[in-house]
Amino acid sequence: MRVLFNTYPWAFATPGGGEIQLLKYAEHLPALGVEVVLHDIWKPAFDRVSLVHFFGCLGGSIQFCGYAKSRGLPLVITSSLWITEETAHRYPMDEIRAQLSLADLVITNSNTESETLARVFSLPRERFTAVMNGVEPRFAGPHDPALFRERFGIEGPFVLNVGNVEARKNQLGLLRAMAGHDLPVVVIGHIREPDYGRQMLAEGGDRLRYLGPLDHGDPLLASAYAACSAFVLPSTLETPGLAALEAAAAGAPLVVTSEGSTRDYFGDLAQYVRHDDPADIRRGIDAALAAARGRELQSHILNNFSWSAVTATLVDVYRRVVGG
Repeated sequence: MRVLFNTYPWAFATPGGGEIQLLKYAEHLPALGVEVVLHDIWKPAFDRVSLVHFFGCLGGSIQFCGYAKSRGLPLVITSSLWITEETAHRYPMDEIRAQLSLADLVITNSNTESETLARVFSLPRERFTAVMNGVEPRFAGPHDPALFRERFGIEGPFVLNVGNVEARKNQLGLLRAMAGHDLPVVVIGHIREPDYGRQMLAEGGDRLRYLGPLDHGDPLLASAYAACSAFVLPSTLETPGLAALEAAAAGAPLVVTSEGSTRDYFGDLAQYVRHDDPADIRRGIDAALAAARGRELQSHILNNFSWSAVTATLVDVYRRVVGG
């Protein structure tokens, strides 16, 4: 089987979890008998593939999806989308509904996401199927924390945030929660929203260490997860946050937003916080800092969410769509 992958045009300008997910699927699918072709506007491959897989629901995505369907190709869409009745007014609901309606199947990152999107968009539940997000076992290590500490001159305990710097990732909420705390906040990631990034740097002051982005394969990233006292992702929403999966695989105490499908992944093994309440974020951080790095969360993630396992589920989805 040959599958065409595409996403919105600027996705890899500041790659995040969704882009890593796309690349990891492309890496693992060939071993399962699926060849991946990355869409090239100069050399389109519509006549050489069995199926089209589109990643994302940003504005304009419907045009490509509609063209794929006009070619008679089966279409699956990875939504990576968390919308509730309370937040629907922030999104172009009619356009997203139309795009999702084109798909033979919509792939979500959890059953909770499937149920929520079906309800909010008034679409049949059977149109949605979950393929859980994945993590590379290499993050379990062992990794030397000294590699990260020596490279950036960071001594002692610290809390870590890895993600694109933008309002959705809520680095400002993390900094406000840590006001008056002795521990520094280390942030790794592209600045996706420049105004938000400038505000983060201004408010962070001496207690913020912003290190910029690290390549996903850089050993320094795995070392950072091993070195941190707690990993904190208090986003406005997550499904569930690839960096949170990686930090959990590394055994870091975990603090994550309660908004989204985080509980589908971490169960009772993480601290869940309200993204709009700095006091609650601080409570979760303090609880995580009081907990020792343990193996229970790490084992849970490695046993259930390796890329090889979740990609096998994706192949089943492809066969189902092409066979149908």
